[in-house]
Amino acid sequence: MHQPAETLKAVAAQQQKRRWMLYGFLLLLALVAPWVTYPVFLMKILCFALFACAFNLLLGYAGLLSFGHAAFLATGGYYTGYLLSQHSVTPEVGILVGTLAATVLGVLFGVLSIRRQGIYFAMITLALAQMVFFFYLQADFTGGEDGLHGVPRGQLFGLIDLSNNLAMYYFVLAVFLFGFMVIQRTIHSPFGQVLKAIRENEARATSLGYNTDAYKLVAFVLSAALAGLAGATKTVVFQLASLTDAHWHMSGEVVLMTLVGGVGTLFGPLVGAAFVVGIEHQLAQSALGDWVNVILGAIFVICVLVFRAGIVGEITKFIEKNFR
Repeated sequence: MHQPAETLKAVAAQQQKRRWMLYGFLLLLALVAPWVTYPVFLMKILCFALFACAFNLLLGYAGLLSFGHAAFLATGGYYTGYLLSQHSVTPEVGILVGTLAATVLGVLFGVLSIRRQGIYFAMITLALAQMVFFFYLQADFTGGEDGLHGVPRGQLFGLIDLSNNLAMYYFVLAVFLFGFMVIQRTIHSPFGQVLKAIRENEARATSLGYNTDAYKLVAFVLSAALAGLAGATKTVVFQLASLTDAHWHMSGEVVLMTLVGGVGTLFGPLVGAAFVVGIEHQLAQSALGDWVNVILGAIFVICVLVFRAGIVGEITKFIEKNFR
């Protein structure tokens, strides 16, 4: 039997209430975290979490696997670092320009790749990202293999000194929350519902009259912009922009973060980024420092074979199975 409309509305309202209670708890946790844990480590997690959330918007909700997202992370970082170090702009201007540069690059990548599907789409994005990598390797303004060092954090709006780690942390948290809420609003909007329909059955979505290429292009550009925002913020935090962010390994790492946390879940990329960054941090300080990539590769294989839904996905399935 169908449930009455009033019952469905009550259930939806209850779910919404629980969702906002969870958001409030996590926000409170984030506000007090720098008083318990080293702020720079937390900022690294937030930057990569935003990067992973941006990637998850594309893979988890549009069904597009990109192996070139490192190009957007690096583009945001390089342009922001160059403006802050060479032209003494304020950090908000540098981050905005870096994000816009990544957005423009996202449009170019999207136009060239969006009409392909599956492995062809992934390979095109990888090839384009490698072209960007070699461009940044040769370009004068990037510093080549040396990168951009000593990028000044500056003063936010000319008022807040970001050289203070606590001030910098709360700024990074605000940037992450902005990106997270953009993604949250996107996936719960009619646009997000169409993306999910395209992911499930693109031919059916096309038959319903939707221009699927246009929807995928918008999702790709939005994902690129948020990835650029993450890269720009990361450069300000670490006062460094390097080729590491443009390397294909970084594109693979964000795939790992998303899969470990849970593809197609809102909090999965955040959990996956925290897990991967935490593992890398701990291993770098141990005798297993040279085995970081091997261990992460093993974790990836185990996740794919055993925990296909990722950490958040498996927890969600367990709760739905046992408590509803």
